[in-house]
Amino acid sequence: MKNRLRVFAALLMTVILPSAAQDVAVKGPDGKLQVAVWCPDGGEISYAVSYNGKQMLEPSPLGMETNVGNFSNGLKLKGYKVTAIDTLYRQSRIKASNIHYQANELVCSFINGEGKNMQITFRVSNNDLAFRYNLPKEHGKASVTVKSEATGFRFPMQTTTFLSPQSDAMIGWKRTKPSYEEEYKADAPMGVRSQYGHGYTFPCLFRVGESGWVLVSETGVDSRYCGSRLSDAKDGLYNIAFPMPEENNGNGTSEPAFALPGSTPWRTITVGEDLKPIVETTVPWDVVEPRYATTHEYKPGRGTWSWILWQDGSINYDDQVRYIDLAADMGYEYLLVDNWWDKNIGRERMKQLIDHARGKGVDVFLWYSSSGYWNDIEQGPINRMDNSIVRKEEMRWLQSLGVKGIKVDFFGGDKQETMRLYEEILSDADDHGLMVIFHGCTLSRGWERMYPNYVGSEAVLASENLVFNQHFCDNEAFNACLHPFIRNAVGSMEFGGVFLNKRLNRSNDGGTIRRTTDIFQLATAVLFQNPIQNFALAPNNLTDAPQLCLDFMKKVPVTWDETRLIDGYPGKFVVLARRHGHTWYVAAINATQEALNLTLPLPMLQAGENVSLYQDDKKLQPQQKVQKVKADGTVRLTVRPMGGAVLVQ
Repeated sequence: MKNRLRVFAALLMTVILPSAAQDVAVKGPDGKLQVAVWCPDGGEISYAVSYNGKQMLEPSPLGMETNVGNFSNGLKLKGYKVTAIDTLYRQSRIKASNIHYQANELVCSFINGEGKNMQITFRVSNNDLAFRYNLPKEHGKASVTVKSEATGFRFPMQTTTFLSPQSDAMIGWKRTKPSYEEEYKADAPMGVRSQYGHGYTFPCLFRVGESGWVLVSETGVDSRYCGSRLSDAKDGLYNIAFPMPEENNGNGTSEPAFALPGSTPWRTITVGEDLKPIVETTVPWDVVEPRYATTHEYKPGRGTWSWILWQDGSINYDDQVRYIDLAADMGYEYLLVDNWWDKNIGRERMKQLIDHARGKGVDVFLWYSSSGYWNDIEQGPINRMDNSIVRKEEMRWLQSLGVKGIKVDFFGGDKQETMRLYEEILSDADDHGLMVIFHGCTLSRGWERMYPNYVGSEAVLASENLVFNQHFCDNEAFNACLHPFIRNAVGSMEFGGVFLNKRLNRSNDGGTIRRTTDIFQLATAVLFQNPIQNFALAPNNLTDAPQLCLDFMKKVPVTWDETRLIDGYPGKFVVLARRHGHTWYVAAINATQEALNLTLPLPMLQAGENVSLYQDDKKLQPQQKVQKVKADGTVRLTVRPMGGAVLVQ
């Protein structure tokens, strides 16, 4: 505490002096993360990031060009100030429940050659940097259109990347892309053209040689801006890129606009010498605020859904009853009824199905297309969610039936118009006590804290791809070992996994072949975080799956009070600990071709106490046994290739 006070006192001494050199630096509370900002008179703004004396981002550009003025060059630093931030908040739908956010906030004020003002706000915590642009209302201007951003991230040349490319617009099934479902490349060099030539979707992970790791993303995106991405790199520099004009069938502008005074979303940079700060970061939620309050109580939980294995043909009354019975047998809270329910079950009979489900203690989510004029989707219900009048009518009907949530699919773009649709669906749904899952969609950007009824987005190469193509089954372990470090690090991930079928079809005798073990599947229930988990279990699993797997899946929680990375490397293996109440779950998976013999330091477990260990035996069959935590707080375990392990205490 004394060290933090000394650091902050030094910062205060700095900011009360005039800035003849036109530069300023601010550090996080523990003094390790530093951001330096400078702007020569009449020049361009740059910033650089170091951690513990090591350069993590080299001088990188800042600024933007707007229709009210150019704020990317010809600027002068007018002044700056630093303020300490120390806040507490609670969340029930992210990787931790009680968050203590401490940071130093630096606000730099600039003026351009036309006498127009812009501020940049930086918030620097121990491992996280967030920054955004702020424009005042002046010179009679009440609104602004942002034509482009100069914002960049220049990495040292020894950096390698873990990135997912932005796809072409209006490609894929029914012209629904981009939808954040492209494949990652691990440890790739910078400077190689992305697959489609459009850069990379957030979040973006970088390994800066032996210096450490950097995760770049953004948060706080709502109806007042577009979603962004990173461009391809040139000489180590990645820039912020806006949506392509072709997205959403060409509808809507690629240039965001907002009322003045106003701010852009936050760009976030998480830095660490190892991967712990990357996996454990809470910066996507630290710097945002709720967009509205709710009068409803929304309950996280587990669910079943027939579509993932039984596909479209299962969306009928009788098959949904079977999945209701499965949910009841497992003690799950929810059933998700996927596309075509309006045609195959019917609106009139849906009330009967929901009443049957609620009689068994199971509540219902219903699927909808996002609908509209931006793709060729025919799966119903369509044309219900894109029109505010029809949407509100539909949601009143859903509320009257006792439906608890909706899953809205097939958006296909990051334009501001589409971000506005996400927010309108969430806001209207909250008026009617409905939770919302998004699918075929963009990355969530702080939405768990911003919207109280938001419960997750897909925005990942999710479980359905395992059913569609053997390639994805063959690479399941590799991809699963990426998500805790990248996609799931910045937002809830509606993956829809945990298969106990060996063959991924209705009768468990055909289709794609699962390469991973049953224990691997159990581990992903802990590794993949989402407050509503619709698992890929099937009714046949009640009789053909190992009982120890069923018992585990009946008890596994979906909300977490604490998350800690124990060990791992993206794409190779991961060991992650999560706490629910007083119970710790430690999950491990292995994507390599060799067994991992690990000695894990687990100080959160009680030394000398027994823990339940779920692991693969030498024949890759699931087994459960009791293992004692050693006196030094370690546990030894073996994780088989394509296998997993879970410890529970």
